[in-house]
Amino acid sequence: MDHVECVVAGAGAIGLAVARSLALAGREVVVIEAEEIIGSQTSSRSSEVIHSGIYYPTNSLKARLCVAGRKALYAYCAERGIAHEKTGKLIVATCDEDLPRLAALHAQGKANGVTNLEILPAEAAMAMEPELRCVGALYSPSTGIMDSHGLMLSYQGEAEDHGAMIAFGSRLSAVRRTSTSLVLAIDGPTQTEISCSVLVNAAGHGAWDIARSVSGMPARAIPPHYLAKGNYFALGGRSGPFRRLVYPMPGNSGLGIHYTRDLAGQPRFGPDVEWLDGEMLDYRVTTDRLQEFEDAVRSYWPGLPRDALTPTYSGIRPKRVGPGAPPADFLIQSPADHGIEGLFQLFGIESPGLTSSMPIGDHVAGLVATATR
Repeated sequence: MDHVECVVAGAGAIGLAVARSLALAGREVVVIEAEEIIGSQTSSRSSEVIHSGIYYPTNSLKARLCVAGRKALYAYCAERGIAHEKTGKLIVATCDEDLPRLAALHAQGKANGVTNLEILPAEAAMAMEPELRCVGALYSPSTGIMDSHGLMLSYQGEAEDHGAMIAFGSRLSAVRRTSTSLVLAIDGPTQTEISCSVLVNAAGHGAWDIARSVSGMPARAIPPHYLAKGNYFALGGRSGPFRRLVYPMPGNSGLGIHYTRDLAGQPRFGPDVEWLDGEMLDYRVTTDRLQEFEDAVRSYWPGLPRDALTPTYSGIRPKRVGPGAPPADFLIQSPADHGIEGLFQLFGIESPGLTSSMPIGDHVAGLVATATR
């Protein structure tokens, strides 16, 4: 049986970032990916926003890793030639009742180390964005957008430059612990087994299936798994109304139907939150949610033309909590959390996972180094 020092399950942004960090630390790394390409699910179906770190509870993993990730990501994108733009963002209050929540977001961001936030009166915000209508706004100049696929390709390239390999079309179906290693059953063109000293389960939605396949895994260590679909609508060939990103006040399950654009300037609105039943990843987008989108967008852009929005794409967030619950933090487990030596697992890595991907990779590599000393 072939033996590998470190195996990473999942070649999305998080798995590739972990593989990069482990490879840069001099470890032997093999990434196994069930699909035939990198980042084909959650990582390629986002708003591609570089978040500043406003929304998350102070000292949570989301807050700490997002703030660190935003700083690292701008430098990394500049160094590696990855397309990005520091657009700035306005979080807008559309009624007087939202103003105390806007002030609370300002305080939360400052507590998290986002030092350049500014509360704007309505007149100042609407002078910055003449199509905008609001009663006040929170301005975040350090928010931006990036080419998420370019980022993943760079992570992959760096990992491979330092000896890592990726096996596509390889699905991890079972894991068992022996006295000396973890043995992995892998379904691919042929069924095979390999052993490893360290397994990092960074498979996104698939992380739950892998966890359930681990012999001896205590049920208490596997968190609940909810699917929150986020639909996006495009602006029907028109140019965007805003230069900056525009976000409404956040809700329990997401950041609201916001305005973003890609690096080519194409505008889009979303995501909403559509809870899915079961484990089926259904990425279809229909016009059934059009009225919800139009109402949400017109709350801050009353000039939205009739019949201007068209369905475009969707993403599905791997959540640990269901409808109505406050957002959960990232969950990154080490052997002390479940008792399986050599196994590290990541659950619920949703937004701001892309922004946080580099420090997540370094954090996991640090846990591995501590556990294997």
